Amino acid sequence: MNQSSTRPSLGAMAYFLLAFTLGSYFTFAAVQGDYGVFRQVEIAAEAEVLTAERDRLAAELEEMQNRTMRLSDEFLDIDLLDEQARDVLGYVRADEIVIQ
Repeated sequence: MNQSSTRPSLGAMAYFLLAFTLGSYFTFAAVQGDYGVFRQVEIAAEAEVLTAERDRLAAELEEMQNRTMRLSDEFLDIDLLDEQARDVLGYVRADEIVIQ
């Protein structure tokens, strides 16, 4: 008499358990790993912040270069020189009133 077993064999169970484990691991790695979806979003956000900072620093550098050029020997801006003297040295003309 043959008795048929309704239980799956241990080999098939181990195979499906291994396949499920590997699939879960690779899914987790694809979402949260070093090169996963979340990391790509973080990198894109960081790139936007750094681009904005780069643009701000470039504008600041351009403004400094402009001021430096205007105070150079070849091109002297008297108004800027007067402004710098007042700011740095505390220079005030006799006919001016200072309010602090």
